[in-house]
Amino acid sequence: MTYQEKKSIVSLIAAVFIFGAFCLYMYPLYPAGEAESGEALRYWGSFVLYLAVFSIVAHLAIGIAFNIVFRITTGEKEPSFADELDRLIDLKAFRNSFFIFILGFLLAMGSLVIDRPLQVMFMILIGSGFVSEVTGSLTRLYHYRRGV
Repeated sequence: MTYQEKKSIVSLIAAVFIFGAFCLYMYPLYPAGEAESGEALRYWGSFVLYLAVFSIVAHLAIGIAFNIVFRITTGEKEPSFADELDRLIDLKAFRNSFFIFILGFLLAMGSLVIDRPLQVMFMILIGSGFVSEVTGSLTRLYHYRRGV
């Protein structure tokens, strides 16, 4: 298994772990009462903001830990450059990930049009962000294993 395949698998596991852990942490903090109160909107806003910050920091820490473990276990350095194949795979992963996020964004806005509560819009938006991240990692893994 190549470095890129291992990195894609670690990224996929990290995305699932980070999202799951953050949801488990935030779920008990949901305010009781009316679903569209100012308190609930503040909760959803902080959920999205904190998830973005937490996800970035956790991905950086996991990436550094992965590179350290990779170097210790294999004795090899991580590739210092990306060739044409790496760039092509990254572009395809970004395209698929972006498509999923835009689809989720449109669904979230559609939920407002059909008069669904605001929390549904936030849940669809957050869920599409998670699914798009997983899709990007899976696309990258698929293309490294099967080719372009």
